[in-house]
Amino acid sequence: MKSTPLENIRIVLSHTSHAGNIGAAARAMKTMGLKSLYLVNPKSFPDKEADIRAVSARDVLNQATVCSSLDEALQDTVLAAALTSRSREFEHETHDAKTGAGILLEHACQHPVALVFGAETSGLSAIEVSKCQLQIYIPANPEYPSLNLASAVQVIAYELQMAAQTSDQKNHISVPAEPATLNDIEQFYQHLERVMIRIDFFNPHQPKKLLQRIRRLYSRTRLEKEEINILRGMLKAMEKKLPGK
Repeated sequence: MKSTPLENIRIVLSHTSHAGNIGAAARAMKTMGLKSLYLVNPKSFPDKEADIRAVSARDVLNQATVCSSLDEALQDTVLAAALTSRSREFEHETHDAKTGAGILLEHACQHPVALVFGAETSGLSAIEVSKCQLQIYIPANPEYPSLNLASAVQVIAYELQMAAQTSDQKNHISVPAEPATLNDIEQFYQHLERVMIRIDFFNPHQPKKLLQRIRRLYSRTRLEKEEINILRGMLKAMEKKLPGK
């Protein structure tokens, strides 16, 4: 049975410190038709407080996937968006909640996508953001833009539901037929780093910000699986010309 766009959208909560927020987020998701909850290293889960705050959305909690890393949570997705209002030195393509929800839903018509939320006090780390291709922010009072985690999930879930109701799915033709998954792209980054080290283009002991810039460069496009195969084929050809292993 083919998944619906909303079923293809993962809500990923990274390093959540308060179990009650997990339950409240699950409730926010269910009210808007979202079911797929991924938890990256939660401080406490399962937890009674999460069950209490979830109310009638305990089924979402019971089906939640607990992961040891963000890479694991993003496995097999083709697009990930970081929910953050913080300015970054190397910012990815950035959209407000309404526009970002539309982009995610467009890709979710055919493939799994993810929306990543950070810890309550610290938000997402620079490394976590670098593993996403988009940044999404919720327009708010610039003097006090901080939202409770569950409230932020509710706002985004609402925008996703509205996008699902108003979109004519048949007109979405911009999504590649065979997009690269995020794990495909992550393996490409690792392969590229190894080759750059071997040709003395990259010094891992003095990395500066080269890898961040490379991730930002490739995040500007939606790489297809065939394009990843071409890039990795080029890297393999280079390796064959290098001395040693």
